[in-house]
Amino acid sequence: MELSKLLMPGAVRVVGQLTGKKRLFQELGEMAAQAYGLNAATATDGLQEREILGPTGVGHGIALPHTRLYDIDRIVAVFLRMEKPLDYDSVDRQPVDLVFGLFAPKDSGVEHLKALALVSRTMRDAGICAKLRANTDPDKLHAILTEARSTQAA
Repeated sequence: MELSKLLMPGAVRVVGQLTGKKRLFQELGEMAAQAYGLNAATATDGLQEREILGPTGVGHGIALPHTRLYDIDRIVAVFLRMEKPLDYDSVDRQPVDLVFGLFAPKDSGVEHLKALALVSRTMRDAGICAKLRANTDPDKLHAILTEARSTQAA
């Protein structure tokens, strides 16, 4: 599995600031709708429902919201960089500025977990995060995220 197969260039965006987590999930849902043809409301609702189970803010300014949906046939991703960090109730109580959203088929099981692990490993790389924070061009952000990031024999 490779990030370049999950994250299309048109699914990367930079925004100045968002007013809250609900607005963030709406933005991610709209991005998924534009890039992959998902239903924006369904995608947004899925992210919000998953977040109720526990915050997806993993620390160090990073959030990995994810959901499983019925109206999708493969795992897809969106990436959002916020210029003004958002209070997110992360595990380390730090605001979030890098958000990597995943949308998977309802029955994806292990594949969804593999994709989440891949994204998590990528976003734990301090060098990658520094490059993401230093750039505002969506094409450059996509290139940073997708260059040579693939799973080992998992």
